[in-house]
Amino acid sequence: MSRTSSAKYFLRGSSGVASSTTIGVRDFLILGCQKVIGHYERLLRTANSEQERQLYQARIEREQGMINDLRQGALTERLAA
Repeated sequence: MSRTSSAKYFLRGSSGVASSTTIGVRDFLILGCQKVIGHYERLLRTANSEQERQLYQARIEREQGMINDLRQGALTERLAA
């Protein structure tokens, strides 16, 4: 079984047409973390209690930490195992 270091990712451009782009796994994971952060930021804006706000803020910080680790290469070896 071979492992690839790139992933095919479909991007929708300003024209609305999907185009296929090959990006590295690290970049793909960073994009995923950024997307998750966006979801939590929306939830944070509509949180009904302080407990919810703290939960969403902690999850945002965790995802930001993962992005920092990915950019520094710390998670690459762990994920490859």
